[in-house]
Amino acid sequence: MAKILDLNRPVRDLINEYPETSEIMKELGFESITNPAMLNTVGRFMTVKKGSVMKNIDLDKIKEAFRSKGFEIKE
Repeated sequence: MAKILDLNRPVRDLINEYPETSEIMKELGFESITNPAMLNTVGRFMTVKKGSVMKNIDLDKIKEAFRSKGFEIKE
């Protein structure tokens, strides 16, 4: 079964479905993603796309990191 990463879903939902998402995002520069308080507050509405803009992390770099870990990207 393919792992599909929907860039428009809240980060908390993605991590609940695919726990490895947390570590990938941390490696990309989303350090606070491993903080349970942040995940349960901001993570409820923050998407990968919004986070990339907020943290100034290139969305293509994010997509490539997830693809290299076996994810398909849904936009």
